[in-house]
Amino acid sequence: MKPDPIFQGLYVPLITPFTDDLRLAPDALARLADDALSAGAAGLVALGTTAETATLTAEERETVIRVCSAACRAHGAPLIVGAGTNDTAATITALRELAAQGDIAAALVPAPPYTRPGEAGTLAHFTALSEHGGLPLVVYDIPYRTGQTLGADTITALGRLPGVVGIKHATGAIDPTTMELLGTPLPGFAVLGGDDIVLSPLVAAGAHGGIVASAHVRTADFAEMITLWRSGFAAPARSLGAELARLSAALFTEPNPTVIKGVLHAQNRIPSPAVRMPLLAASTGSVRRAALLAAGRD
Repeated sequence: MKPDPIFQGLYVPLITPFTDDLRLAPDALARLADDALSAGAAGLVALGTTAETATLTAEERETVIRVCSAACRAHGAPLIVGAGTNDTAATITALRELAAQGDIAAALVPAPPYTRPGEAGTLAHFTALSEHGGLPLVVYDIPYRTGQTLGADTITALGRLPGVVGIKHATGAIDPTTMELLGTPLPGFAVLGGDDIVLSPLVAAGAHGGIVASAHVRTADFAEMITLWRSGFAAPARSLGAELARLSAALFTEPNPTVIKGVLHAQNRIPSPAVRMPLLAASTGSVRRAALLAAGRD
């Protein structure tokens, strides 16, 4: 039988900071990683959607992993790395390459996007990854990106695979499938919220934590909110959760991570708010509003 879930608490899916001329800024990335872990994040996620991974070269991806791995080693924290495509064989190869590095705790892998193989095909995909990839897997359930909805029975079957240790639940709602998933928890299977705005009620309902892009700012508050709910302190958790939901809403008024990068730049934490196309930089108004909330002011 699997033990208790190994992934609990707050995980920050790091942006990739760039210079004004769109070069990778590894020193800024190292500071962000250290800041997040020092402020109470349980671990980091590298090369997620927030990292603009699709625009990074192979060399840049290797640098991001190296920088994040060093920060996690220094703090004794787990590193999860985004991986996976709609090609099962290619995903197995990518997982094996990550596993060979030796210090990656798990891979965050989406249901096969675009292909939409159906729930049986998705289960077969993850069964193959579990058997042959060589890394623990966190399933990334995000239907509005993958075009693939997973029902409670399929998620339960995924959670019973020996190599699957959790799910990033980012379905855009707390619905009957969510409540069934949380009402019958599987041993060793972490449910991590992936929709920042509804993180608080999701943890209140039994989620183990979250992978939260908004937590680039006010990291300690996001970590505290999760701890409060899981420790039974409902009133302060509810109040803090509502405040952080307003922040998350402001940070997602334009495509992720454009507003987050704007706020981090305004805080002098990254050298530029630059994003790579097809993303465009966030508007001044959106950044200003989010920066005020990040500072704890309405």
